[in-house]
Amino acid sequence: RSPDIPPNASLTLEVELLAARDAPDLELLSGKEKIQLANRKRERGNFFYQQADYVLAINSYDIALRIVGSSSKVDFSPDEEAELLDVKVKCLNNLAASQLKLDHFKAALKSCNLVLEHQPGNIKALFRKGKVLAQQGEYREAIPILKAALKLEPSNKTIHAELSKLVKKHADQRNVETEMYRKMLGNPSAASTPRKCKDKLPWVRP
Repeated sequence: RSPDIPPNASLTLEVELLAARDAPDLELLSGKEKIQLANRKRERGNFFYQQADYVLAINSYDIALRIVGSSSKVDFSPDEEAELLDVKVKCLNNLAASQLKLDHFKAALKSCNLVLEHQPGNIKALFRKGKVLAQQGEYREAIPILKAALKLEPSNKTIHAELSKLVKKHADQRNVETEMYRKMLGNPSAASTPRKCKDKLPWVRP
């Protein structure tokens, strides 16, 4: 049979508010309640990220981080403190991923660095930091960071591919710079010789 509502029909909807409640007092939440609330906001951010709505994802992760970082009048157990830190790190990593999608490189770099302050060997944060620096053309800084991530997880094909791509881009960049200096100075040997020491890539030992 034909549909009850024809195509392109104009609809008027009524919404009835059945209940309303005040936001919880974050200072009075138990450790378990704070973890649950922050995780709900984080999962909401994950939902928006999967829908490619990165602005709303960022907003959700920001709210979750404010919950985790809020002051408290309640004492938490060591396990609850550790779990809150885990939620914080997950939110910061996901926040960096969303910021990277929107080309918010400065903000994404800050989020990655905050993760690495707590977990210097966090592979996701290292990888995203490398990608952020690469997007900004900072290949010399990005390559050692990706090498550090690859050392922690040698079988990671994504890091392998990104590192190979950056090494090639950096080599191309150096060739362009060398050619530019050669033209400026009009002396090929003078332009290329001093750069051999300058451009050696440092190996990072995490």
